[in-house]
Amino acid sequence: MRKLVLFAHMSLDGFAGDIKGGLGFLTYNEELQQFADELIKTVGAPVYGKNTYHLMEGYWPTVLNDPNANGHALAHAKWVQEIPKIVFSTTLESADWNNTTLIKDNIGEEVNNLKQQSGKDLVIFGSPGLAKSLMNLGLIDEYQITLHPVIMGVGISLFEGNTQMSNLKLLESKTLGSGVVTLHYANR
Repeated sequence: MRKLVLFAHMSLDGFAGDIKGGLGFLTYNEELQQFADELIKTVGAPVYGKNTYHLMEGYWPTVLNDPNANGHALAHAKWVQEIPKIVFSTTLESADWNNTTLIKDNIGEEVNNLKQQSGKDLVIFGSPGLAKSLMNLGLIDEYQITLHPVIMGVGISLFEGNTQMSNLKLLESKTLGSGVVTLHYANR
């Protein structure tokens, strides 16, 4: 059985993006890149909300045609182009990016059906709105959070006052040289 895992970058005060969804607060370096590369090896299908899907769909295919793309970016672009992708949205009419499945309703049932399939995990990349919805439905099995040493004050919250309480078990944590702390939790 596959798990549904949330992978998100977060500021110390709980924001997953600036007020416009930007990730300029990230302390991104080679060590964090290695962490992300290891996580990618566990992914059977990336899971996106509408906004993150549009960002990914608009960016990664352009890398495939960029003669100046570095080897790492090109390898990731090929991976994300070919892997089965899932986008959850009640408002999207279609999801036309290669190998993408659009789920518009019956979210709990659809997620549970996806979990029953064989293969690697389903991993939500960012998508704080979708993540909150799936948290409140009790569907997220694990959390892979990178906690960045910055206080933003305002932004898009990963957790809000209406998020249901969940008792989590720490599976692993690591402090990177940049001060980023990686946290891996599972629902109990």
